[in-house]
Amino acid sequence: MMRTARGRPPSFYVLATLMIALLIFLYAPMLCVYILSFQGPDGGMSFPMTGWSTHWFEVLFAGTGGQGIGDVPNSFKRSIRLAACVSVLSTIIAVSAGMAYRRKFPGSNFVFYSAIASMVLPSIFIGFGIALTFNLLGWQVNWFTSGIGAQLTWSLPFGLLIMFIVLGRFNPAYEEAATDLGANSGQRFRMIILPIILPGVIGIFVSSITSSYEENARTQLNVGLGNTMPMEITGILTGASTPVLFAIGTLTSLAMFAIILGAVALMTVMARRRANRPDA
Repeated sequence: MMRTARGRPPSFYVLATLMIALLIFLYAPMLCVYILSFQGPDGGMSFPMTGWSTHWFEVLFAGTGGQGIGDVPNSFKRSIRLAACVSVLSTIIAVSAGMAYRRKFPGSNFVFYSAIASMVLPSIFIGFGIALTFNLLGWQVNWFTSGIGAQLTWSLPFGLLIMFIVLGRFNPAYEEAATDLGANSGQRFRMIILPIILPGVIGIFVSSITSSYEENARTQLNVGLGNTMPMEITGILTGASTPVLFAIGTLTSLAMFAIILGAVALMTVMARRRANRPDA
């Protein structure tokens, strides 16, 4: 194979160029949103900029009426509550299911594929089916019941796949050694299994927060009165839009990046502590 003077084949530079192009394609629109969120008070929804200011962030936080911000504060609170509940439930269920699936049982394959099937089914039909079921049973749709259930059908399958992969690489010799030393099932999980799979657990929690926060199609028929953030933003877009939408996008992106960086920092600290143990 032909190599350059630095020892890298030409295909390396071709692939690197494609990767750079992909990153530009992914992040250039986001960069435009961040820049336009600092439009001047008289600025519109597109370039050119008419000055630089934090006017639209001030409008967002002040809740000034008539500026195309809708009911963003309450929608944000509702989405955060939903994301918190969904992330906790997804993490608990995924870890429990992962522990159960370490040993095969009759019908395990059917249960597994049924659990992850909602990843590929049309979201709008799943949301409609949940709302219809609640209606047939005489139950009222609400963000705390049908809303959480609808979002679990999206976030939980990803959590299950992550946990199955993590536990699939778990070395049972550690658990067997703990059993030989007299540890019961609770001690084995708390002191042996959980510290090893904790990065995967954190990954499930973080991914569930982000997937819940941005989910719309399955949620819109199942939250009852009031909107979530994606629903509110969709409603704002149908009216007279202002750069306050870009301010919402910028703050949301910063919050998501902060959560991701916090999770990475936590896993880095845990890895360093594990590496610095005398018995490591």
